[in-house]
Amino acid sequence: MKAQEAKSRTEEPLHGPSLELPQESLEEIGPVLTDEQKSRIQAMKPMTKEEWDARQSVIRRVMDPETGRVRLIKGDGEVLEEIVSRDRHREINKQATTNDGLTFQMRSGII
Repeated sequence: MKAQEAKSRTEEPLHGPSLELPQESLEEIGPVLTDEQKSRIQAMKPMTKEEWDARQSVIRRVMDPETGRVRLIKGDGEVLEEIVSRDRHREINKQATTNDGLTFQMRSGII
């Protein structure tokens, strides 16, 4: 009986930390980053001059849905002026004033 107990003890795996890892677990050790985490890391690192210039060279038209105003936005948020004719300027102001009035009336509960 003692021989069987001694034999079963030697056949049992040793418990505790082991330096030998199976090949499957070696692949899982490194951190797995999601796309959101990667974008946060990218956002946290400093930009190079070339990246900054590339970002600032993008000019886009943005429309404010409440007032209907359209603005030119450069890069990260600088508002640019657009050169237009006198007639176009009057048309823009007329439309903006109308939309501003409608927005005010909607917020104050008149309409």
